[in-house]
Amino acid sequence: MERQTGKPIDVQKEKEKRKKKSVNLGKVFKDGIFSNNPVFVQMVGMCSVLAISSSLSNAIGMGAAVIFVLTLSNLVISVLRNFIPDEVRIPAFIVVIASFVTMVQMIIKAYLPALDQSLGIFIPLIVVNCIILARAEGFASQQGPIASIIDGIGQGLGYTIAISILAAIRELFGNGTLLDNRIIPEDYTIGFLIQPASSFIILGIMFAVAAAISNKKKNNK
Repeated sequence: MERQTGKPIDVQKEKEKRKKKSVNLGKVFKDGIFSNNPVFVQMVGMCSVLAISSSLSNAIGMGAAVIFVLTLSNLVISVLRNFIPDEVRIPAFIVVIASFVTMVQMIIKAYLPALDQSLGIFIPLIVVNCIILARAEGFASQQGPIASIIDGIGQGLGYTIAISILAAIRELFGNGTLLDNRIIPEDYTIGFLIQPASSFIILGIMFAVAAAISNKKKNNK
């Protein structure tokens, strides 16, 4: 009898501990953009980063879609985290994420058909994007709704900034334009930079720069 009455008390204590555990929301937001950036630090979601970063408009559109899906799926998973059994948590997360991805895809198809054509298969592939699943499993399933929303926005912005920088470099120097506005005369552009292979080279250089900045900060401390 003692064991039976003790179990619910232990579970209740665990829930109380979770509630008492404070989260620095400012740090959560900053980490998503800087110290725990999904692209430069975690190196996840690379498929879309490499594939659609030939133009800044594509990058911004993809980033906005990821922010929307990541933030709302984090919120829903956080709210439902105590009701989802561990045995089916990954399938449950995918169902939640897929619902929001479907919403995004329908909105883009209806109002931004040109962007839908440019992004193609990479919008539905957000369902299995490592960033979304990683935050659902590693953060939203363990934290409250507010912290999960902040984490979703921070991680989404971190992804958007990274892919936008890559896309801006490739479009500017490869095509001479930014958001389809001519900046550099076509004769002075480097055509190779808008080819798929160039994304690996530019992203590698960006990784090196990010690592150098991070190491410099650590040494200064």
